[in-house]
Amino acid sequence: MAGLTDAWYQGSAWLHLLRPLSALFRLLSRVRRKQLTALQHPSAIPVIVVGNISVGGTGKTPVVIALADALESSGRRVGVISRGYGGTAKHYPLFVSTTTDVRKSGDEARLMRKYLRGPLVLDPQRSRALQALIAQSDCDVVISDDGLQHYRMGRDIEIVVVDAARGLGNGLCLPAGPLREPAQRLSEVDFVLINGQHPLQLPTMQTVPARFTLEPHAWINVRTGQQVSLSALALALGASDEQAPVAIDAIAGIGNPERFFETVRQLGFEVRARKFPDHHAYSKADLAFASQSVLLMTEKDAVKCQHFASDNWWYLSVKAALPATFLQAISKQLDGLDAARKAG
Repeated sequence: MAGLTDAWYQGSAWLHLLRPLSALFRLLSRVRRKQLTALQHPSAIPVIVVGNISVGGTGKTPVVIALADALESSGRRVGVISRGYGGTAKHYPLFVSTTTDVRKSGDEARLMRKYLRGPLVLDPQRSRALQALIAQSDCDVVISDDGLQHYRMGRDIEIVVVDAARGLGNGLCLPAGPLREPAQRLSEVDFVLINGQHPLQLPTMQTVPARFTLEPHAWINVRTGQQVSLSALALALGASDEQAPVAIDAIAGIGNPERFFETVRQLGFEVRARKFPDHHAYSKADLAFASQSVLLMTEKDAVKCQHFASDNWWYLSVKAALPATFLQAISKQLDGLDAARKAG
């Protein structure tokens, strides 16, 4: 899968052989969307979907966390629903608490639970998660982490996140390219958020895209929770003129691992980078190579490694810095939706 992903984003010519399959995929997707949309039921409270149209990581989860925090700070009561990818819960819907086993919830849900103030409900059938959340909480707005293509679930606001560095790859739909839906889908959504400052050419759309960044916040020890500043860890590990830096490894089991490795390098570390599959379930044996070295990882990786972590393992805490104009526009749209529901 990693080789295919690289081909999508590097524009490999042989992928054009798969164009007939992509055409079939697009046809089936249109039929599926029409059928599922017909089954939608309006929600009692506004639903915001944060998703993407491409395979791989774009930064959706940090956006969900930051958006939920901003809406909570403005006085709203926010609930979040998600598929719970990688989780093995036997029963759904699953209300995630701080004590829920990461093996049941999956890594992204465990990460969100650390930061969300309101309820978090998981279910592969997001419409069922939505019903459970509304029935068992007093939330006045729901954010769906992913689920853009889960058309059976009604939604009021659609937000698509695009990674500026990778863009839409070769612009083709699966399997010839990384797109779950054609690029024209961007013209139908309410907001497009671009993660990063790389130059990016997107199809013409009515909505003006807004850019945001994932800002490194601190280094946190995986085992103890000790937090140090970005510069302090570099000094502590010997990355200075006075002494040679110690051996440093870095791992990433996320949709776009190169984004993390590049961030680590920009923070002054020379690392031996190792990629793992997205949502990889780490074991102690997987990371035995780092028993004598410093190991740096993402927070999404850390939630699965804490119970066997060594003292010299650290994860990078990052936060999505969402534009004020975007947050104001979301708030204004929610106010309009609230007024319409009351009037109706």
